[in-house]
Amino acid sequence: MSLLCLDVRNSQTVVGVFDGPELVASWRVASVDTRTADEWHLMIRGLLAERGIPTIDAVALSCTVPAILHEMRILLERRYSDCAVSIVEPGTRTGVSILMDNPREVGADRIVNAAAAGALYEGPCIVVDLGTATTFDVVDERGRYVGGAISAGIGISLEALARRGAQLRSVELTRPRGVIAKNTVEAIQSGMVFGFAGLVDGIVSRMVRALDRDDVTVIATGAHADVVLGECSTITRHEPDLTLIGLRIVAERNA
Repeated sequence: MSLLCLDVRNSQTVVGVFDGPELVASWRVASVDTRTADEWHLMIRGLLAERGIPTIDAVALSCTVPAILHEMRILLERRYSDCAVSIVEPGTRTGVSILMDNPREVGADRIVNAAAAGALYEGPCIVVDLGTATTFDVVDERGRYVGGAISAGIGISLEALARRGAQLRSVELTRPRGVIAKNTVEAIQSGMVFGFAGLVDGIVSRMVRALDRDDVTVIATGAHADVVLGECSTITRHEPDLTLIGLRIVAERNA
């Protein structure tokens, strides 16, 4: 069975196709909130045609952008009406109990990540998702979502620095030669890469102490994970496709 997974975030959307449990194709595109349902359809159809994927049997969607979610609902109704459709929202069977003051406040992407972490790893997990925001999500040994933390994303921080700093400019987000930079470009890169690595290690270490467990799996995912992964001492797993895997799990639970 071919399953189309759509992970729509504020800045980027990840499109993936599973053939059974195997991820056979994935793409990362811009999340344009003015893109219409027809434009989404043409883009997705082109991506599928590129990889020679003729048919889709089911669709799973996670979307954190209300304007895009509206167009996605139209897309699914018009173009995928004969498919089994799973949209991660209140009422969808995710298999994840949410132990929060207001469970409806938890983003669909964070619930999907929790579903994947609970299914892939035994024991408690911390998911560090480095995207538009940097999110930390804690899943206990029973697969329950117990809470987390949210910080600004590395991309947003870099853009804000370039926009508000009179003598600063936008730079490539990559690891500099060293932490003590010899020019402005590498100084910014040092602050971003090593600064966010310190942020990740600091929050994760506090969460591990709060859990009072020595068997916590720390999973990194998200568009910017590669940038800081090598500088973090607390990350134990890197799952770039964690959210897509979670969407597959949610689709199976709603089949």
